[in-house]
Amino acid sequence: MSTQIAVRLPDEIVAFLDREVSENRAPSRAAVVLRALERERRREIAARDAAILAASEPDQDLDALAQFSAKLAADID
Repeated sequence: MSTQIAVRLPDEIVAFLDREVSENRAPSRAAVVLRALERERRREIAARDAAILAASEPDQDLDALAQFSAKLAADID
């Protein structure tokens, strides 16, 4: 489902949107805006996750498994 909204953008941003569409880098203005918003949402989530990881204590439960598996031959050839 989607909802149509109206936003006011500076002329230079609208010109950028129009260039993206005219140069076939996006099918519509809305697609460019959506792409930018999705990227921003992913950035916010990544920043939040990084802050959570930075604030947490190291989890040593899997250290022994990691050391063991590092010694195994990797059959990826």
